[in-house]
Amino acid sequence: MVIKMDRVREYEALVEIYEKEGLDKSLFGDRIAAIIISGEKIVGLNNVEGVEIVGEEIEKGVKASIKIKDNVELPFPIHLCTGFLKNEGYQRVVFDITVGKASKVKFLSHCIFPYAKNFTHDAYAKIKIDEGAQVVYEDEHVHGEGVRMISKTEVEVGRKGRYTGKFSLTKHRARELKLEMEVKLDDYAVAELVSKVKAVKDDSVEVKEIAYLNGNHSRANLKTTVIAFDNARANVINEAYGLGDYAKGHVECHEIVKGNADVQTVPLLRVKNDKAELTHEASIGRINEAQLMQLMAKGLSEEEAAELIIKGLLRE
Repeated sequence: MVIKMDRVREYEALVEIYEKEGLDKSLFGDRIAAIIISGEKIVGLNNVEGVEIVGEEIEKGVKASIKIKDNVELPFPIHLCTGFLKNEGYQRVVFDITVGKASKVKFLSHCIFPYAKNFTHDAYAKIKIDEGAQVVYEDEHVHGEGVRMISKTEVEVGRKGRYTGKFSLTKHRARELKLEMEVKLDDYAVAELVSKVKAVKDDSVEVKEIAYLNGNHSRANLKTTVIAFDNARANVINEAYGLGDYAKGHVECHEIVKGNADVQTVPLLRVKNDKAELTHEASIGRINEAQLMQLMAKGLSEEEAAELIIKGLLRE
């Protein structure tokens, strides 16, 4: 890992937060391809064989190009750490990711904003997956009380490629979240988008997942789970477009409401090919009463039982 001498303290502060949050500190090791960002600075960068990461510091943020060669299969994930250690400010992060033919890689992305009180994080990722490549992208967040987050990811999956995108914000406040994930699929390509968010107090959450099944025999599964408490507001939109011959898509939205939370979910399916097939499943409601009673009969309080059910939903 290449670390500039004047940025060692910020690097060590991020490692300390990882330890406190129970995240994997080994992601900072020299065996792992990684870029470590704090504010508008690149505080650490490491490349491994088959992976080239080039970072550029821009106004109020960082832009990074990540290229994976053909036929690369990494034993460890690629680590993308975006941190902001001040109370307030603005940060923009742009990732341009290209994955070569038949490669198999996993990205672990962590956004670390533990002290934020008045902070905006603006993130854009473009991911291009070549023929036969497989990519897993997991995005997990550590937020302070005052984060406004705007995130958009655009993915192109080549013929027989596969993409799994997972977004999780369940342990800390969402406050204000605008999340959009869009995937375009070529012939025989497969995609799964999974979003899990817990909103409390007066949090505002907007989630939009979109799948364009352009290719013949392409497949997509979009799944969103939002738990909304107190006076939180959530708006979830899942869209699937069946365009290719024998394309199949499924949209699944599950929202749990407690207190005065206001939740809306909109599944939108559009077929422009009579050989395509799209389905959806959506539900909004309280915690399952039967499950609640069953757990309370085993000695848990209503609050403990509800929390256990919610944790189970967010782990699925």
